[in-house]
Amino acid sequence: MGKSMLAPHASVAGFAIFLVVYATQIWGGVFPFLPTDFQTQEVTLTFYLSQSLAFCASYVASAFGSYYVPSAARRMLVTLSISLTFIGSCFIIAVMYVPMFTLGFIVAGGAFLGVGCAGIFMLWQRYFSSISAPECNWRLIAGTAFGSLLYFMLYLIPDSLTAFLIPVVLLPICALCLSLSVREMDFDQSMFEDIPREHPQVYARMLHDFWRSAGGLGALAFAAGLARGVAIVEPDIQIAVNTTSMAGVLIACGFLIVAWRWFPFQFSLRSAFRAVYPIMFTGLLLFPFAQGAGLTLFASVAYTVFSIMVLVLMMQSAQIARDRGTNPVFAYAFFGACAYVPQALGFILGWITLDIDVMGIGKTAILSMLAAYALGMSLYFSAGTLLGLSKNGTPRRDDQIELTSGKVWKAPEEAMFSKGPIESGEGAADAPVGSLQHSGRQSDKKPSKTRRPIGNDGFVITDRLSKQCLVLKRDYGLSARETEVCELIARGRSVAAIAEELFVSENTVRTHSKHIYTKLDIHSRQELGELLSTVDPTL
Repeated sequence: MGKSMLAPHASVAGFAIFLVVYATQIWGGVFPFLPTDFQTQEVTLTFYLSQSLAFCASYVASAFGSYYVPSAARRMLVTLSISLTFIGSCFIIAVMYVPMFTLGFIVAGGAFLGVGCAGIFMLWQRYFSSISAPECNWRLIAGTAFGSLLYFMLYLIPDSLTAFLIPVVLLPICALCLSLSVREMDFDQSMFEDIPREHPQVYARMLHDFWRSAGGLGALAFAAGLARGVAIVEPDIQIAVNTTSMAGVLIACGFLIVAWRWFPFQFSLRSAFRAVYPIMFTGLLLFPFAQGAGLTLFASVAYTVFSIMVLVLMMQSAQIARDRGTNPVFAYAFFGACAYVPQALGFILGWITLDIDVMGIGKTAILSMLAAYALGMSLYFSAGTLLGLSKNGTPRRDDQIELTSGKVWKAPEEAMFSKGPIESGEGAADAPVGSLQHSGRQSDKKPSKTRRPIGNDGFVITDRLSKQCLVLKRDYGLSARETEVCELIARGRSVAAIAEELFVSENTVRTHSKHIYTKLDIHSRQELGELLSTVDPTL
């Protein structure tokens, strides 16, 4: 974890402030810092239905829009998204002063907040996808942790001021930080130039590879929504769930930071689901017997798990966009829809079944069985045991999020060669990112001082060349997908052949090749071969 990555950055502060705005406006369907006397069941349910419908619809619309109108991915509508969120906050505040229009203002406020917050999430996702993986993961984790601290600091301010502080102060600061971050984005990356309908097989493959991860995320979201819907009836439980779940998120982020510093590791959305499955399933078994503190505890744990999974899905979506060169909005909108729609359904079911008994079985027992069934089926499909999907459940290489201490790099301007199309013939394969020739020297770039043991990344080691490429991955900080492309280049594959084998576009292959050549300080396939010949795979 380099010093440059740990330096303060506007994106960390901006994302943290946005999470506070999100948590105090629409998170869980409650208003933590507004008077509880006007938060009747009718008001809360009306707001939640309006907000969740607008929020979920925004994700679904973004998934379709990013596929059919990909040029929109280059438009960072910061002012529009911030304005919608500000207007929604104004409607909610107006309810306290104009009670005769309570339901109308609540519906309007929920709709504006839902669309606005979803839009800001999309903006942040595009930014994080555009930067390197280590920077992206660090800033997401640090921003989430900082956001939890800011949330607790709001309790030091009188509620009467907090209601105005959020839209008048915090939201503009968030907009400023987001605008500053957007200025750093490189829109010349393949993900922003991608036209999905030109290669639909790439997106079909992505959905095929990640639908099991999305299913597990949806099941967790459904369970968290159920717990929240049951627990939200009591105002005291609302406050306890908010504070304890935020504390849980802070602790989890702290653990990730410490683990990243001392024990670099890899994970994926699917493996994260398997890790939290025992916790959620045990909680669902005990949920029917939980009362008071027990109910609060489970609801808090469930929402903590859900919040952490939302963080992981942002990291996973950014990794997919970088690895596959797909539109950065598509993967995130797909995962977001799979998470927030079940979460909203779970909340509503938990709310409307408060007084329902079926065959003498209480509401909590019914809900627990339903959520446990969804979790169990998701685990079954996630294991890949159906239809022979996977014999050992090993994720694909690009299914991994790497929290490693690799050095953050930025390609120098002179290394960014021509973006023109490259023919897929033998000559093009020899120089996949351009036709610059070099003297055939070996790279004089020294490997990173941080040496990490080569672990089980999901790679299939077939021969000596495979091992040599893994050594380059370790020593020069190549990503999993870059290592894949590097090996295929070394084996003499053309750009078209690599794109076909990896289910990505040819432009994406060229982008990965640029990054590989820059990190290795080489300029041709010949130099890559010479560098590999000096690598001892037994080290």
